[in-house]
Amino acid sequence: MSDTDPKSTDRRNFMKTVGATGGILTLSATLPTRLWAQGTPPQVPIGQVVAFTGSGAEYGTFYRDAAQLAFDQINTAAEEVFGGPIVARLIAEDSNTLPTPAIEAARKLVEADGVPAIIAAWSSGVTVAIATSVTIPSGVLQVGNGTTSPLVSVLPEDADADLLYRTSPSDALQGVVAADLTAGNILPDYKFKTASTIYINNPYGQGLSNAYAAAFEKRGGKILAQVAHPEEVQPTYRAQITAALKDNPDVLMLPTYPAHTAQILKECRDIFEYTSWQFTDANRSSEVLDAVGGKDLAGKLGTVPSADPESPSYIEFAKSYRDATGQDRIPPFTETTYDAAMVIGLALAKVIADGATDPTAINGRALADQLRFIANPPGDNIVGGSQAEITKALQAIKDGGDINYVGAGGSVDFDANGDVKTPVAIWKYTEDGDENVKIVPADEIASE
Repeated sequence: MSDTDPKSTDRRNFMKTVGATGGILTLSATLPTRLWAQGTPPQVPIGQVVAFTGSGAEYGTFYRDAAQLAFDQINTAAEEVFGGPIVARLIAEDSNTLPTPAIEAARKLVEADGVPAIIAAWSSGVTVAIATSVTIPSGVLQVGNGTTSPLVSVLPEDADADLLYRTSPSDALQGVVAADLTAGNILPDYKFKTASTIYINNPYGQGLSNAYAAAFEKRGGKILAQVAHPEEVQPTYRAQITAALKDNPDVLMLPTYPAHTAQILKECRDIFEYTSWQFTDANRSSEVLDAVGGKDLAGKLGTVPSADPESPSYIEFAKSYRDATGQDRIPPFTETTYDAAMVIGLALAKVIADGATDPTAINGRALADQLRFIANPPGDNIVGGSQAEITKALQAIKDGGDINYVGAGGSVDFDANGDVKTPVAIWKYTEDGDENVKIVPADEIASE
């Protein structure tokens, strides 16, 4: 949470905006609650823009299934508590992991499907493009599920709108942990004095590279080069590798996506005979492992925003997710995708409990105004992942109580910018996969 109480701030803003925004806010303030009590509650569709193709394609089905799990749990609870489901359907559209196709996908969701909320996205470049071009101008709530760029915290278009949230933390946090790792402050036998970066030229890559560089130099290290590459996958990265390795850095850090990473690593190894790499969240990929091979990757370290795998919420989520999908693998940001869908579902439940009867009147503003009520203290803790807990949450909402949703990915206490703060893991490749080495708790991460 921020220094001020976000929930109190939101309550003040809510009262200011009731008269101005109209729609469901005005209705819920004047109509008796639950006019649908003798029938079924209203149902609304929710959208998702997800990478089924492009450089993030390996994650798309995992994220779609995580969102579907959350909405299935919401609907199961709503049938018991409200007498029927409240999420009409999840409509997942492909981003191609690029801004322009993602914008078109989001427009289709808003204009043709009429969704009041969209889960988007894993790529920060996609997130920002959708927010500035579609969701904010249309008054639609957007919750990022793997969005980590520091730019999102201060996006000018959202300064007054308050329609852009995320359940994944800013890379201002991951950059600090990555710098601590490189500088030898986390693992005693792992330390470098100089580093370069090759990053994807979008808000994610540039934001993480800059955060890492600033934090590493503050810790006494030296950044020799930060080299950008295009968002589209290239046939070769020889020019970028040449520039990054020009002054012979001790380690090369790679804030970029799987398809780019795989090609860069192969060229580093095969052309430059260089294999001193440090990885990020988006490099933790089966595509990279398959392309480069475990022999050269085993033991290489990286960072990733991560749930605490021993937390009750993650344990419940992982069990429910595996049972629902049959998947053993849970890639990074799968749990935060579940959280993004869940907070939208809980906000929808709150709007309905407050008196919404017309699904077409449930808009992004109404949902956004409930997020801090259902996700921040005070209130009864609701452990993510558990059907019993989600049913408990909807019953409390119906009864007029306060809830505090505890996410599968960590805290979802939204601050004034719609940001959360979660743990960051140190991970490593093995010859046939990857595994966590250490979890750095959120409250132990320095601010810069």
